[in-house]
Amino acid sequence: MNLQSGKLYWPTTLPAPPSYPVLEEDIDCDVLIIGAGTSGAQCAYFLSDTDLDIVVVDKRKAGQGSTAVNTALIQYLGEKMFFELINSFGEAYAARHLKLCEQAIRDLAQAAGKLPLDCEFVTRDSLYYASSSEDVSKLESEYAALQKHGFAVEWWTEEQIARHYPFRRPAAMLTKNDGEVNPYKLTIGLLEYAKNRGIRLFEQTEINGKKLEKDKAIFYTKTGAVIQAKSVIIAAGYETLDFKKDRNAVLTSTYAVVTNPVDDFSSWYNRTLIWETARPYIYMRTTADNRVIIGGLDEDTTYADERDAKLIHKRDQLIAEFNQRFPTINVQPEFYLGAYYAGTHDGLPIIGVYDEYPNCYFVYAYGDNGAVYSMVLAKCLRDWIAAGRSDDAQLYLPERPLASTLRT
Repeated sequence: MNLQSGKLYWPTTLPAPPSYPVLEEDIDCDVLIIGAGTSGAQCAYFLSDTDLDIVVVDKRKAGQGSTAVNTALIQYLGEKMFFELINSFGEAYAARHLKLCEQAIRDLAQAAGKLPLDCEFVTRDSLYYASSSEDVSKLESEYAALQKHGFAVEWWTEEQIARHYPFRRPAAMLTKNDGEVNPYKLTIGLLEYAKNRGIRLFEQTEINGKKLEKDKAIFYTKTGAVIQAKSVIIAAGYETLDFKKDRNAVLTSTYAVVTNPVDDFSSWYNRTLIWETARPYIYMRTTADNRVIIGGLDEDTTYADERDAKLIHKRDQLIAEFNQRFPTINVQPEFYLGAYYAGTHDGLPIIGVYDEYPNCYFVYAYGDNGAVYSMVLAKCLRDWIAAGRSDDAQLYLPERPLASTLRT
């Protein structure tokens, strides 16, 4: 899969990452994790606290797939609004999901403090504004649902927005305790943490075949090595769809720009994360070295050539969108990219468990806050595999079996 193109920023922030060997001999393990990106690294992080023998493999260098272009706004709210999830799944179901996402951000902050390198995690608030007056009622519904369930959120009027930013919007919510992170450093840090706790890591080791039996899974590699595991987690990002498609998953394309370093953020209130109710939406954040990330302008295409043909135009358009909001901050696009992006039809991530894939768990942490979803799903899988049970995992099974139960 041609995941991305352009000039990538995150790999430049860790120019000499650790390297891991190529797998060249047959091995056995309790759990095989396929994928050494954000999702696989978070699975390795949680499973490293168990007594299980864990192996991680990736066909690329670690963290060089979709992780390298993840813009990493760490938020518990998703593209499908909370009140919309309530309408789809019921209040108890949707609230339980959102509380898990909120906890995942706390888990991520805690993990960041344990890692052997600085992943640049910073707690931030988010400004979520109504893109037009027609969207204010939706935002009001969202605010009411969040308040009812105890989430830390403030309602901002147009005048409040104008006092804190150099632009006006009809209304906004300020959600508390979100964050930002360097996803590449986070992934490498999680893998190093897991390695130090005994997990075996192999990169440039591509899976090219499998044999699934009742009590074990056998995976074959292009290097000729064979891996035998009791359980397998396929956490290959968007390339998980190459292993098994799920009808709920939707692949599209997205764009992002990373600017030159900025000297003065005084017009940007608390360097909040910024996003909007429009769909597709524009979003913005800052980085540890004072750059700005601007992303969005998604396109409904799965053809890499079509995606990439629009890259320069999208780059310029994203800079123009930023200039409309922050006319006094002078930015130039030093890095820019076009990449695949995946979501789900119903707005929730998926733990894929299928009869035809015994002992296998597919991680589809798809959506606009994939790093948070990865943390939620990884924690569920740790409990499921190590302890034999995860009640929270039932929220994310493909058929959503708890929807009718929790609605009553």
